[in-house]
Amino acid sequence: MRFSTKAVLRAAALVVSASTLGGCSFLGLNFGMAQLSEKECLMRAMYFESNRSSSEGMLAVGTVVMNRKDDPRYPKTVCGVVGQKNQFAQGVLSKKMTDSGAVLASQMADQVLRGARHPGVRNAHHFHTAGLRFPYNNMHYVLEAGGNEFYEKY
Repeated sequence: MRFSTKAVLRAAALVVSASTLGGCSFLGLNFGMAQLSEKECLMRAMYFESNRSSSEGMLAVGTVVMNRKDDPRYPKTVCGVVGQKNQFAQGVLSKKMTDSGAVLASQMADQVLRGARHPGVRNAHHFHTAGLRFPYNNMHYVLEAGGNEFYEKY
């Protein structure tokens, strides 16, 4: 069977573009976060979403990830939660971690996966950059840590 050059190039382009879809599925195959462990996904969320030198901030972000994982409204895995569209920093599952904050993120991810939680986060499923305020009346702020403010929604 002969394949035309165009057909081969189209197939290659399809595979390349599918492989860039972090955590998405194409023809039943998972691409992107499929190769990441739960620890790696959690580390990346904590590294990119908190002050990289703040263990308290990382623990708080990790607690939010686990709160979401345990809530039926969110994906059932750490990588599913972290990879959910428009929920965490853009490129969280694909950018390089380039400084010593990655070591701290690894240590904190181990603690969170062993059950550690930030008590101040309580049941919060959300956070945003500290210092911002929104006019919504359904946000109850519970903690500021690692450059973020954590809140529960009513």
